[in-house]
Amino acid sequence: MNLLMQTSAWPALRSKAIQLSRVHLRNFFEQDPERFARFSLRYGDWLLDYSKQRVDGETMTLLMELVQALDLPRGIRALAAGDQINFTERRAALHMALRAREGVHADVVRDCLGALEHWVTLIRNRELLGATGQTITHIINLGVGGSDLGPRIATEALAPQCNGPVVKFVANLDPAALNLALRDCKPAHTAFVVSSKSFSTQETLTNAQAAKKWLADALGSAGVGRHLFAVTNRPAAAQEFGVPAERCLFLPEWVGGRYSVWSSISLPLACAIGMQAFGEMLAGARDMDEHFTSAPMSTNLPVMLGLTDFWNASGMGLETLAVLPYSHLLRDLPAYLQQLEMESNGKRCTSTGELSRAPTAPVVWGGSGIVGQHAYHQQLYQGTRMMPMHFIVPRQAADERTRLLQLNALAQSAALMRGKTRDEAMDELRRNGLPEPEAQRLAPHVACPGNQPSTTLLMPDLTPRTLGQLLALYEHKVFVQGWLLGINSFDQYGVEYGKQMARSLAAGRLPADTDSSTRGLFDALEITPDLRR
Repeated sequence: MNLLMQTSAWPALRSKAIQLSRVHLRNFFEQDPERFARFSLRYGDWLLDYSKQRVDGETMTLLMELVQALDLPRGIRALAAGDQINFTERRAALHMALRAREGVHADVVRDCLGALEHWVTLIRNRELLGATGQTITHIINLGVGGSDLGPRIATEALAPQCNGPVVKFVANLDPAALNLALRDCKPAHTAFVVSSKSFSTQETLTNAQAAKKWLADALGSAGVGRHLFAVTNRPAAAQEFGVPAERCLFLPEWVGGRYSVWSSISLPLACAIGMQAFGEMLAGARDMDEHFTSAPMSTNLPVMLGLTDFWNASGMGLETLAVLPYSHLLRDLPAYLQQLEMESNGKRCTSTGELSRAPTAPVVWGGSGIVGQHAYHQQLYQGTRMMPMHFIVPRQAADERTRLLQLNALAQSAALMRGKTRDEAMDELRRNGLPEPEAQRLAPHVACPGNQPSTTLLMPDLTPRTLGQLLALYEHKVFVQGWLLGINSFDQYGVEYGKQMARSLAAGRLPADTDSSTRGLFDALEITPDLRR
């Protein structure tokens, strides 16, 4: 039996989940005027309000008992110390080392940052010249997954600070993605960053070959290398591809892809915002690391966020998590968090080799809150599913529009929790002058059940430092959930299986026992398979 199931707190939490599922969230607030004070947490200018979650004092006591029974403090210490917490691959998860001032692998980190700073300085000072002697003004990152999402959303989030070259990101193998990125670029002024830890990622290398051809057609084959960079753990493979040795930035083996935004993978980001701002982002993440590793469990921001999300997904069995940033700059944060959470904790096998008997990662989705409330929020209000939410609200300078943005976030979380009963709907319709029969007819359609659980995260204004804190906060909350579930948050064998299948099909190899659907689709695409096993 896996460790979670052996604790006394787990069956008590399951019973508590059944009990609380019968209680409307509105009742919690009616019965406890101090609920916000009891179920919110401050850290500096950060405020985590989880009072709209379906928890009470006993729930939080049981969750803390679970934390102690499963020795989460030991897990946090092991993560910070560089122990082999990636137990399937027998290695450490050392993303915190990338933003630490000293400690394990500090010399490697300094070397990587030094190489990054060298090239960023040349590019931002307009001293990097291409094959024709003209300045490089456009940087296009070719990568997918962790080699794309982190630097992409950080560049987007810090757009007001971007004062360097034009930076674009291409992840999709669809030719339209690269073609659109190249539409306003000139070969003489464009450099490509091929970001691939293994330098064998099929989608990235295929796009990189197309980029090389685009350059060679305009500049000649001999000059292509002066427009290429690579970020990889296999510099020899990058050099064989045609990237000059001095332009191969090293990505250590111990850096996981979805945690690599703190590494040389962020060459495009650093070109856009500068090394000083990138350093501030690292400092923000380091600040959250120090908080995570030193604060008591009950006042620890990532721990409390992780516990409430664990309670929803694994305790209450709720299947989704909607991330709703009320910030245009953070509009694509949900896409980043999809990889972080679902690739980390989308597992079913525990450390004992048994299948988890508790639900693991939720389906993460979402988007800009202000846009979503005019679209899919309808289902949150009157649909048939309970869907936990995160409202992320920066404390921006409060001009009229940003204040309205913030107030919309508060209104959404309040309305989705409180709901509107049928009687309240009737009263509203009567006040609006509808005849009694019409009010009776419409009331069921106007009523909203409410009862939707949410957490609101008020964060300081968005800067490189606070973005670093935000991303590290979510990294650590995902670790908390994985540790409690007893799964390995740092491998991705499922993703690797999909890659294996894609490579096999790309080579035209179909096993003899291939299903009829895949064979039929091969035929429909007029692909002739090689039927070798």
